[in-house]
Amino acid sequence: MDNITHSIIGFGVGEVVHRSLPAEVDSLSQRVRHRLLLVSCALASNFPDLDLFLTKLLPDPLGYLLNHRGHTHTALWALPQALVLAALLWLCWPSARALLRSSRPARLGFALSIGVGFALHLLMDFTNSYGVHPWYPFDGRWFYGDMVFIIEPLFWVAIGVPMALIMRWRSLRFIGLLALFAALVFFAARGYLGWMSFAALLAIAAVCGVAQWRSGEQGRGGLLLALGVSVVFIAGQGVASHVGRALITADLQRIDPSSRVLDVAMTAFPSQPLCWTYVSMESNGEQYRLRRGIASVAPAWLAAAACPAGLNEQPQTVSGSLQELRAQKAGNCQVDAWLRFGRMPILANGVLSDYRFATTPRGNFTSLRVNESAPCPQGVPAWGYPRADLF
Repeated sequence: MDNITHSIIGFGVGEVVHRSLPAEVDSLSQRVRHRLLLVSCALASNFPDLDLFLTKLLPDPLGYLLNHRGHTHTALWALPQALVLAALLWLCWPSARALLRSSRPARLGFALSIGVGFALHLLMDFTNSYGVHPWYPFDGRWFYGDMVFIIEPLFWVAIGVPMALIMRWRSLRFIGLLALFAALVFFAARGYLGWMSFAALLAIAAVCGVAQWRSGEQGRGGLLLALGVSVVFIAGQGVASHVGRALITADLQRIDPSSRVLDVAMTAFPSQPLCWTYVSMESNGEQYRLRRGIASVAPAWLAAAACPAGLNEQPQTVSGSLQELRAQKAGNCQVDAWLRFGRMPILANGVLSDYRFATTPRGNFTSLRVNESAPCPQGVPAWGYPRADLF
């Protein structure tokens, strides 16, 4: 997920943890704990993305592909990261340090905020089609949720509206609510968000906001409702993704009964479980085929109105040689390293790229120009090959 989403979720969960604990003995300690739990949960919910500083350890594009969502996005490395973050906050925040020494609820909330923040980062990154490998080194496989768009405005408005209403100063409440509304208008105007979804998001924002307002000054009703809506939304997206993948697989087998469908990568439209972008891989002898297209789990008359135009694309099909891909893997160490990331590899005109990202606005960031004389990269992580079934 994007870091705005990680932050909003972290702030929301930190607020719920704070409001679920017994109050501190005085108002100053209560304010310190409030700030500490919000900051610690938001930082923990972003901390694993510090692996972006490790991307220069390998040449482009391997550094980003193999070191982002790398070791810091594994369950094994979550514990030392949590300890580092806790130590930094302890050392750099004297008033929080004094509170943690004297208050058991503060210590409990601090541990919960950091622990849940790290868990949420891994879980939220799992939900999209980029993938994570959380069980390394015990299991190096990539896991793909294929459920939620990487920038999902539902989390922004469902959690952001109650959080804005909690803000102490009226001017900040107004700015926060205005910023959320402006973001929705921007996405809708650019064609990334359908107007039906726009209306649904406004309704969700209103319901969560009213629930928080009615729960009182120290209540958490709106925040709990927002988190519940988020969980239900993710579950619904998972069901829609499963249904869409089954429909696509059946359609591909109908088109070419002799081929074998190896994988279908599903990418959701923002806040729209009816519309999906997909990339499929089929094998047929020594050839394989990749297809890109738009799929809908809704009737055609509804899909035409529901799917936003800004993310629509024309169907595309490319083919590759399994023999050539295997030869490059065996004889080129850069290609072998790249294939520890590539889920939908295609080699064309001397360039190896992942077809999932063929239409990104700034070009395909996965593209690797195959160079037979390039030195072998050092320190390549031993992630599993997503397309081990081809080799």
